[in-house]
Amino acid sequence: MARGKLRIYLGAAPGVGKTYAMLSEAHRRVERGTDCVVAFVEHHHRPRTEVMLHGLEEIPRKELEYRGTVFTEMDVDAVLARRPQVALVDELPHTNIPGSRNAKRWKDVEELLAAGIDVISTVNIQHLESLGDIVESITGVRQQETVPDEVVRRADQIELVDMSPQALRRRMAHGNIYKSDKVDAALSNYFRPGNLTALRELALLWVADRVDEYLTEYRSEHRVSKIWGSRERIVVGLTGGPEGRTLIRRAARLAEKGAGGEVMAVYIARSDGLTSASPKELAIQRTLVEDLGGTFHHVIGDDVPTALLDFARGVNATQIVLGVSRRKGWQYVFGPGVGATVARDSGPDLDVHLITHGEAGKGRGLPVARSARLGRLRVVWGWLTGVAGPALLTLLLTGVAPEVGLANDMLLFLALTVAAALLGGLYPALASAVVGSLLLNWFFTPPVHTLTIADPKNIVAIAIFVGVAVSVASVVDLAARRTHQAARLRAESEILSFLAGSVLRGETSLEALLERVRETFGMESVALLERESDVTPWTCAGRVGTGRTLERPEDADVDMPVGDRMALALSGRVLPAEDRRVLAAFAAQAAVVLDRQRLQSQADQSRALAEGNRIRTALLAAVSHDLRTPLAGIKAAVSSLRSDDVAWSEEDRAELLEGIEEGADRLDHLVGNLLDMSRLQTGTVTPLIREIDLDEVVPMALGGVPEDSVELDIPETLPMVVVDPGLLERSVANLVENAVKYSPAGEPVLVAASAMADRVEVRVVDRGPGVPAEAKDRIFAPFQRYGDAPRGAGVGLGLAVARGFAEAMGGTLNAEDTPGGGLTMVLGLPAAAGKGATAVPAYAPERVFPPRAADARSGPRC
Repeated sequence: MARGKLRIYLGAAPGVGKTYAMLSEAHRRVERGTDCVVAFVEHHHRPRTEVMLHGLEEIPRKELEYRGTVFTEMDVDAVLARRPQVALVDELPHTNIPGSRNAKRWKDVEELLAAGIDVISTVNIQHLESLGDIVESITGVRQQETVPDEVVRRADQIELVDMSPQALRRRMAHGNIYKSDKVDAALSNYFRPGNLTALRELALLWVADRVDEYLTEYRSEHRVSKIWGSRERIVVGLTGGPEGRTLIRRAARLAEKGAGGEVMAVYIARSDGLTSASPKELAIQRTLVEDLGGTFHHVIGDDVPTALLDFARGVNATQIVLGVSRRKGWQYVFGPGVGATVARDSGPDLDVHLITHGEAGKGRGLPVARSARLGRLRVVWGWLTGVAGPALLTLLLTGVAPEVGLANDMLLFLALTVAAALLGGLYPALASAVVGSLLLNWFFTPPVHTLTIADPKNIVAIAIFVGVAVSVASVVDLAARRTHQAARLRAESEILSFLAGSVLRGETSLEALLERVRETFGMESVALLERESDVTPWTCAGRVGTGRTLERPEDADVDMPVGDRMALALSGRVLPAEDRRVLAAFAAQAAVVLDRQRLQSQADQSRALAEGNRIRTALLAAVSHDLRTPLAGIKAAVSSLRSDDVAWSEEDRAELLEGIEEGADRLDHLVGNLLDMSRLQTGTVTPLIREIDLDEVVPMALGGVPEDSVELDIPETLPMVVVDPGLLERSVANLVENAVKYSPAGEPVLVAASAMADRVEVRVVDRGPGVPAEAKDRIFAPFQRYGDAPRGAGVGLGLAVARGFAEAMGGTLNAEDTPGGGLTMVLGLPAAAGKGATAVPAYAPERVFPPRAADARSGPRC
């Protein structure tokens, strides 16, 4: 019996329409005459989904009792007995009630497929087992019902059901997913735009990987060797040298330019082109490429270019990134190099990028002195060529080719002198000229085996040989020195250009500049020291590196004074004198950067003082009216009560006293907000943080508003919050007072709380006129009253004080639109550590046992 085929509708988020799409496909198949039945579909009382069930045959569900409650599950035996061509099974990750045939619904589906029945099912991306941790970090909700990725990957067809976050939130607000009483909580918790965007990206990337697997299988089965550039896949060739970090970062930037770009770093071992690999450096590069979202591969290959191209074509890569060769110019006589060979053989469907980089192990360092640049081994080879080379050449000429002729002998000895100059510089070349001339005189100039020369022409020839050898050696050495000087001057000009550009842009911090100094000169640590006078001790203005701590310039390996009271100190090695010119430029720039940072700090303080002056000016303007109004009312009421000309009745006296009390309350509220704002502006707010339950604080904040004007929804299962109770009470009181002020008559303000990951949110919801998006931040500024608020309605400090107190406690306060009209203030507070939310969130994508009745399940089951 042939196995049935599985088709899965994969949803980016709950409510995007997976079940609706599955039912639409069922209707199309029924119209074509296919025997299609509904094995299990959950419509969640969504009208449009419920309508789609009409006209489809439904298999009766199986009833199971668990802990005194009756539940319904898919009847696998009934479906197998019915044996339809196609069965619709919703919610593949669902956990069955204990006592069912299988623990998970996807195992029920496996039985149907084994029986030859085609199955159409649905899965949300957050229910894939491999994405559980990622989804929890994004949404704050841990998915208990999951399905192994392999079950979904084995599906014959996977169709993504997608929708933009904005469209999904509109669908939610219109009541097409949840009932109206759950819309606000869902939109503010699980269905936030950021959450939906992240889930959508996960779904798109997962499906893209699945499509890539299909493509790889197809290319393998049909033996397609030509690269198909369906997505940018960049291969980075590593040598194990430090330039690999530059190549990886460059490849990552290239991948970011194309949608779905992928970076694959590969190291090919045992080859002439990629040798001398540092295991430590390779480990660092592996970590770097994985941190950037790429993968690392270790390949064995005798021919590096061939192995690299075979790997690139095998993974269907579109680009190869290689570093410019580190070989010297003369070494190209042994071959064109890996980069040139790969570029030549890559073909038209594979782009090759050659990336420039600094010397291996030198970072951005300057070229060192010539003797050090040549290296001890190279100088040794130069002396061997200059001294031992003529002797070996003499043995060869006397034993193998004694009749070559004096002119040819001289040319061969001259070639050795040039080689000695190229390898070891001037002195090995001079030694080669002297030794060669003596050997020519002794072995090849008649009379042989004597230092006398019989023929005057040979004397001239020997003299010309010595002169030409010395001249050639000098020219070669001078050219090498000029090349070194040009490279050094170029490096210096690049550094000075960087310093000049950073001065103009003002974008380099002191730490970044000191780090640049450390990298450039290969130091262990760099510090900028300063002192106030010649007798005061040195203090450290900035330091980078891991070397010893420098307390005085005298303790450093290299110190560069900057004026009389500042110095740049470096530890690690002693620098040659020629490097101090660039070091002096760095030191001067460090002093400039330090002065700029201090000037910036002074400017910030000046702005703070100017802001304080503005606040004080606004405060005086507010006091001139808003405080005088209640004072005038109190004064008039008191004067009336004290008047002997009028006999006030008890009702009149009570009314006047009530007016005095209201005026005093208004004064107390205004003065309290003014004092709070003053504390926030001067930075004297010191929160006394402790753990407390919200239901102990929020009710106390409602004392200043009418009893029937606020509805509370503070679940007892919320985690404790880490706040200052007094500051929290003042923040909530200001928010509630502001909401009540703008709410229509008969529309109570809702104060609700919920837990999301490590945060607890308090939402103050009103149905007032709302605030435009461009004004949502402005309403939190001091002395701001939005709209047509009348004078005397406050000085506009309530929301500013509420946000200031929230931020002082480590929380946040933001304004959002209330679905259906109005404004919602969202106060985010840190939850107590180690006490996660135990309350059921606004969206619970899975059911946790012991389950509730089917008609009481919260959250979508799609």
